[in-house]
Amino acid sequence: MKILIVSAHPEPKSLTNSLRDVAAEQLRSDGHEVQISDLYAMQWKAAHDAEDFTALDTSGPVSYPFASMAASGDRAFSKDIIEEQDKVLWADAVIFAFPLWWFSMPAIMKGWIDRVWTAGIGYQTGGERYGAGRMAGKRAMIMVMVGGGESYFSARGVNGPIEDLLFPINHGMLFYPGFDVLPSLVFHKTDRLRPEQFDAFAEQVRDRMRSLFTIAPIPYRRQAEDYTELKFELKEEIAATAPPGFAAHIDDSRT
Repeated sequence: MKILIVSAHPEPKSLTNSLRDVAAEQLRSDGHEVQISDLYAMQWKAAHDAEDFTALDTSGPVSYPFASMAASGDRAFSKDIIEEQDKVLWADAVIFAFPLWWFSMPAIMKGWIDRVWTAGIGYQTGGERYGAGRMAGKRAMIMVMVGGGESYFSARGVNGPIEDLLFPINHGMLFYPGFDVLPSLVFHKTDRLRPEQFDAFAEQVRDRMRSLFTIAPIPYRRQAEDYTELKFELKEEIAATAPPGFAAHIDDSRT
């Protein structure tokens, strides 16, 4: 199988990049093909702007969603965007490795999403989203380094449940384009990591890489099945018994 790892940390010897390399090594030893997009090493341009389009009429105000749709037919996007999109289209699975900065991914990785998830890649003009679309049949997961302890990110924790913080990434950035999204691999207290702890973290990464294509994905509800056509709300019979918050959009009966 073919795997793309997208990583974001400015320090080459960081835990993020070290565990990324452990993942790549394990995947390759298991016979998979691996490509790595190290966004800081690539000096990836994070800002999404008019330069991302090669045939854009800038004589008037630019509507970026419509510009993306207009460019999608002949992929009239900048060279760096095309190169990253080709990696995604090549891959059977995409792994995102990053530290949790201000409750989300680093800006450079969000910029990768902003620029690479164009019309025809991140979303379809026909409306096939949340479990359908160009990425359907591919897998995706995030590998996240968190400075705080697990209790800080629990149901009673001051930061809220880690699953809720990661929901916009897993559900919005990955399930929306159609990926089967795997449970996140989260490491806590990473800014106070003792040398002997690295081996334990590395083994967790190796275990997940061995099961990358067998582990069950998060059973998010699919737009075409569980939501109304006009308002895109949960159907009444589902909403009546669904739990509150983000959990309403997970169908545990599918596990």
